[in-house]
Amino acid sequence: MSGGSAKPERRRAAGAALQYAHRPGRGHANEPKKRDWGCAWGCLVLPGFVVLMMPVVLFDTYWGHALWGDFAPAWPGGAYVFAGTVGALVPLAFLAWVAPLVRMEWKKSKPHSLAWAIASLPGLAAGYLLAGVISATARPQRRRDWDADCYREGGPCWVHVHYPWLWAVGLAGTLAVVALLIGLFVRHVRGSSAPTAPSTAGPQDGPTPGSPSGSGDRRPPV
Repeated sequence: MSGGSAKPERRRAAGAALQYAHRPGRGHANEPKKRDWGCAWGCLVLPGFVVLMMPVVLFDTYWGHALWGDFAPAWPGGAYVFAGTVGALVPLAFLAWVAPLVRMEWKKSKPHSLAWAIASLPGLAAGYLLAGVISATARPQRRRDWDADCYREGGPCWVHVHYPWLWAVGLAGTLAVVALLIGLFVRHVRGSSAPTAPSTAGPQDGPTPGSPSGSGDRRPPV
């Protein structure tokens, strides 16, 4: 019989069942591998640090002794007043560097943001200059490293011997200017957030006899 000799047909597997589901944690084999920039950034840290510290080292080597040996004592009021002036300029230079950077908005306007970035460069240069002035007074921590150059006029050891409270005066100048800037900022915030006072002006007066309303000396009927 034809019905008994026919072989049963095998069910075809669904096409979707043969496909492997993609797991979120595993990437596709066709996707290109992302480059790892960790090594590149790590290799740039050391050269970048050297470039940033080079102006400070050069300032200490070539102008540090002449600055504290000749210029600072001749400053009006002496080296202590000079140290206080340097300390007072530190927060001002930092503010001149940071204030333009805060106003940068690359998403809104790249040219304006670039202009603000350029405007911050004078503050950055002033910060480098002040860092060089301050670093010129740093003496070696170990006494065995104190050579004749350290005690030369204007050297770090010479400066600390003749002006032992130099660091305290400079720190006091920095803290005084910081407190002044904070006070000005708080005053500005309070002034901008204060509610507007209601107007105390009374109702407008009626037209005078000489007003252009045309009433003259006539009075309205009672």
